[in-house]
Amino acid sequence: MRKTTLCIILLFAQICCSNLSAQQPEIPVPGDFRDERIYSVITSRFYDADAENNYYNYERIDKGDPHYRGDFKGLAQKLDYIKDLGFTAICITPPVENRGGLDFMGLNAYDWETFEPRLTSSDFAYGDLIRSAHSIGLKVIQTLVVNHCSNFGIRNHYFIPRLPLKFYRGPLKPTWPYVYNFGDYKHEFRMNNDNPCAPDWFKDFRFRDPWGAGPLKDPITGKTFPAENQHPERFFGTDEKYLQSDWFHREGWIKADENLTVARVQRAHLDQNSIDLASDNWHIKRFFAKVVKKYIDLGVDGLRIQYARNSDRQDLVHMVELWRKFKPELYVFADVAPALDGFGKLTGVEPTELVPWWYTRNTPNPNEPDLAGNSGIAVMDYPLFKSFAANLSSGHFNGVGNIIKNDWLYADPNQLVTFFHNYDSGPETGNLTRFSSDQWKAACAYNLLWTLRGVPMLLMGEEIEFMKGMPQVCVLPTDVLSRTGKAYFGDNLSDGTIAQTASHVLAQHIRRLNQIRAAVPALSRGQLESGNEFVSGISFIRNYNNAESYAVVGLSAFIDQDITVTRVLPGDYSDAVTGQTQSVATSTRTLSFSVKGNSAGIWVRNGPGKIGVDGEYLR
Repeated sequence: MRKTTLCIILLFAQICCSNLSAQQPEIPVPGDFRDERIYSVITSRFYDADAENNYYNYERIDKGDPHYRGDFKGLAQKLDYIKDLGFTAICITPPVENRGGLDFMGLNAYDWETFEPRLTSSDFAYGDLIRSAHSIGLKVIQTLVVNHCSNFGIRNHYFIPRLPLKFYRGPLKPTWPYVYNFGDYKHEFRMNNDNPCAPDWFKDFRFRDPWGAGPLKDPITGKTFPAENQHPERFFGTDEKYLQSDWFHREGWIKADENLTVARVQRAHLDQNSIDLASDNWHIKRFFAKVVKKYIDLGVDGLRIQYARNSDRQDLVHMVELWRKFKPELYVFADVAPALDGFGKLTGVEPTELVPWWYTRNTPNPNEPDLAGNSGIAVMDYPLFKSFAANLSSGHFNGVGNIIKNDWLYADPNQLVTFFHNYDSGPETGNLTRFSSDQWKAACAYNLLWTLRGVPMLLMGEEIEFMKGMPQVCVLPTDVLSRTGKAYFGDNLSDGTIAQTASHVLAQHIRRLNQIRAAVPALSRGQLESGNEFVSGISFIRNYNNAESYAVVGLSAFIDQDITVTRVLPGDYSDAVTGQTQSVATSTRTLSFSVKGNSAGIWVRNGPGKIGVDGEYLR
């Protein structure tokens, strides 16, 4: 057994915990969301149970792989797979109706009050998915975008002046199945904007002229269509001077060099497909209160606010306060993706108003985080995620303690949502790809995320190293989804492959981590104490409710490691990984144990003993 002599001792932040039960109910009931373990799903790419609702967007077409391929019915059919992995909640991409050239992720809402028909089956709707999840004890967290809509406007509420796509003739050339124009190829009259708020001249073409033969006179420019080589702006773009200020901001489009300017980030349009809503206007806040009530009435357990950085914190706080009038226990976390390290001007130059911890607080002063209390919004732990490029991606834990020491910034660090991959990013340098390095390094990352403070969230496919090393988003003009991290996952879940998928070494590793975390409340609720960071490992204590549940954790990477933790509570301990036992005397208060390389020791005071079956990375 090799013992590392060099170590860096770090005092980890103290984290407050509430005195709540750690029971795992079969049917979800209001409880402590720190107990959750989340499986994140891109619904349109997960599992296809209904070919009738499959749909090709008009960008990046790959024949045989429709962008809308998975659906609510398919996800429901594979919920047992997610449950068997040990997860307690699913987080799904926005399920509402979208419009856009590449809208399969659901991030360009057209109608927040209607659920996406391309995910819906004639015999299975969104409400059925929620009921299916609840019937086996899984909560449903719905991703929600509140800072922008699609450039089609908002159905039944607002029409953004544009021309029907079926009249476009220009340098952008449609390909199969669009054939002749970019109108909806499944609509008899190739119309993809059915907004009742549209003017009569626009609605006149909804049920006629499928090939855009015209003539159509643009009431704004006076030009007559069809016309060859027309500039695409009036078809694909938006002239913001025609937008109403009670619905939209009218401050132009954000530029690449403006991502550290608060007013630009939070008031400019993201791109031509994402028109910035005036979320500071009570008109918008009341609108979202109405639509969120519908989700709550269907049984949604929580909401994930996407693009949260692009909305002012106080506007989001006001929204969440309105939502919780309908469901006080509604769990809300925000995806606040910082441009830099994620701690703001207390550690660098990024405006504090654009970093995660700011959204968890009510303080009016960026230099005094604890001047006011909890905002009621949790956040994703981007600072920890961004550190992975320098540590876990290289197979060590160095630098984790430097992240944890800033936990005091958050209102409640135990409510941080921790992750190794996000929808569009991965843990390596640049955050552009799925993890590409050795499997054991990923296993070490999961050992950390499942024992550290915060709620662990896994992106679909991580459990089998899905699309390893591939870009998370399309980069080159010729890229298609099947060659990115958003490739269709369902082939791994068919009747002939699902057993092999579930038996993958990482899937079994994550399953066991979920078993251990579920059985040891300290791992989800305990405050973090007595941290030590080694060249090849890390150790810390998780203490819940004055030792009601108490665990001493040691993690090792790349070599076997002898670990000694001092100032532990006296008592009888058992290792949830190996089943070994030992007693700690009052006179020494020292716990010494060995951890094999790429594994963990999780010594629980008065613990249940060994939990689960040995695997490659827990043994």
